Amino acid sequence: AVFPRLLVTRPLLARFPRLAAHLRHVDLGDFPTPIFHAEKLGAAIGLDRLYIKRDDVSAADYGGNKVRKLEFLLGQAVHDGCREVLTFGFAGSNHALATALYANKLGMHGVSILLPQPNSHAVQRNLLMGRHCNAELHHYPSKAAATVGTLYQLARHRVTRGAWPRIVPAGGSSPMGIMGIVNAVLELDDQIRAGLLPAPQRIYTAVGSMGTAAGLLIGLSLAALDCRVVPVRVIDSNMANPAAFAKLFAETVAFMRKADPSIPNLAAPPDRFGLRDEFFGERYAQYTEQGVEAVRLLDETEGIRLDGTYTGKALAALLCDARSGALAGQTVLFWNTYNSRPFWESMPPIDYHSLPRTLHRYFEGPVQPLDT
Repeated sequence: AVFPRLLVTRPLLARFPRLAAHLRHVDLGDFPTPIFHAEKLGAAIGLDRLYIKRDDVSAADYGGNKVRKLEFLLGQAVHDGCREVLTFGFAGSNHALATALYANKLGMHGVSILLPQPNSHAVQRNLLMGRHCNAELHHYPSKAAATVGTLYQLARHRVTRGAWPRIVPAGGSSPMGIMGIVNAVLELDDQIRAGLLPAPQRIYTAVGSMGTAAGLLIGLSLAALDCRVVPVRVIDSNMANPAAFAKLFAETVAFMRKADPSIPNLAAPPDRFGLRDEFFGERYAQYTEQGVEAVRLLDETEGIRLDGTYTGKALAALLCDARSGALAGQTVLFWNTYNSRPFWESMPPIDYHSLPRTLHRYFEGPVQPLDT
């Protein structure tokens, strides 16, 4: 039976007050995010009970799942009196942009350490928006160069600004950041109990830094929801792999139990987490035919925007499984981690020449062929 009840916007803090006492939090998002019954897309692929968790509209200015993580990561930074935050990503990183945008809103300065990636219109938009948010952008040709550059930037800021920048991990995927995703699953549990959707058997999500997948599985265990997470790898396997996932999962559970020992000592369930590799393509941020087709189909049927780097590849896996009959009779949830807010429409004109010279290549060269 489904019993309606009040939807709490931050149920993690309400259900685990001892844990909440150890967390610092700022309200950045508009929660709970909606549950959308994708009837038209479902009809096109033979799924009656296909739902979308609309984290793409998690905040008015800039949505996506990063907002959930940043509520805790930047909350701690504000509490500690930090004036600057430094994070990592590729040139078009949604995480780096979200960190800079919300740090700027909270009166902090954002510093982004960026690596090269295939060009796209999304990369161009994110870089210009980062400039608009007063982000300090540093682009390096390799991970080795970025490591050296990070040490230099930390030391430079310590000397010139009088304090070390607070480091925000790539993707926000630290135990503290993952609290935002655990909260999201407890939010989902409230929505299930309120009758907004049946309990899903599978949740499809893109996997980069793996924080979302870890948070989903921890939250599902805490909510006693019998659901399999289908994580679709969209980044290199040396960054997203079963061993790294198990380590992140264990560290997050330990972080929670240190604050509240009543939280169960959960172990990563291998039977509910199987990393899907076949939709990755040739390299990170290289669009694929399957991913682009998934982006197009969701836009045409439901008017919901995805991207070719992350969510398009995750939806491609769902479409493939549905068309093969593997999802027949199941309730399936697609977790939309993308930001679908069209921030570029209200962004003032910005000359790309105001960006560091190493980033001009993204405006002077062509975008990849599948980026239409």
